[in-house]
Amino acid sequence: MGKRPEWWLSVLARIWPLTWISARATRWPVIGPVVAKMTLPLFSGDNLNITYVPIHRPLEPLQSTPLPIRVGEELIRRASHRVIIHRCTCRDARQCVNHPIDLGCMLLGPGAVEIDPRIARHVSEDEAVAHLHRAVAAGLVPMAGRVKIDNVIWGVRDLGKLLTICYCCHCCCTILTSGRYLPQGALDALVPLKGLRVQIDIDRCLKCGTCVEACHMNALELGDNGIHHSALRCKGCGRCLSVCPHGAIAIDVDDPEAAVEELVVRIGSRIEWA
Repeated sequence: MGKRPEWWLSVLARIWPLTWISARATRWPVIGPVVAKMTLPLFSGDNLNITYVPIHRPLEPLQSTPLPIRVGEELIRRASHRVIIHRCTCRDARQCVNHPIDLGCMLLGPGAVEIDPRIARHVSEDEAVAHLHRAVAAGLVPMAGRVKIDNVIWGVRDLGKLLTICYCCHCCCTILTSGRYLPQGALDALVPLKGLRVQIDIDRCLKCGTCVEACHMNALELGDNGIHHSALRCKGCGRCLSVCPHGAIAIDVDDPEAAVEELVVRIGSRIEWA
């Protein structure tokens, strides 16, 4: 088992701002290309492959289980072991006042067995599902996938047996707040949910630009004819829908069942988590 004492969480919170700085540093003059070249292998390919599942009712058919719950429960059910970190490092670092800091990341799979119980709870399937429900009810966006750096952070041997489910807020999440600065190879590792579509009602849109300012990926632009959405830049986090004051934005998924299966298969191809 990896050794991570309780104070390790406080250390992480103090050094975590370096993650925001390093992401932005990839765009700095002169040293930016060097930083990007050094960090890209860690944040691309099989070392990083993640998907956000936005938590908005327009995603859900009537009388169905919300999509984030379906995705999360499927991953939890298939995993052989489940661990919940005591505190969210991103929110702890920023001392978030919008969302609970104790709603920490969930680690799944054989590798999670190695996580020190001083920094995390080793939980049952039912306890993991309850944590998922609490996080979604709090307005947090689940992010699931392979995050290689978590092996180092949580003291797990890198044997490709660790799956991460983070519960992200738009005010603190490192990737959501700094993702636009990442090099293209790393951006490609942020994979939108299959079949996810962002739709803009031009009759309701008043061109206020609120969604443009809020979009962390620069996927929205304000033009003479209203808001233009770039599917190539969008990572499907749902932030635009959350902030639109006029209800002009909707998010839909063509085939929710196919989206869930694609995510499970894609993650499974990169990691042994069951």
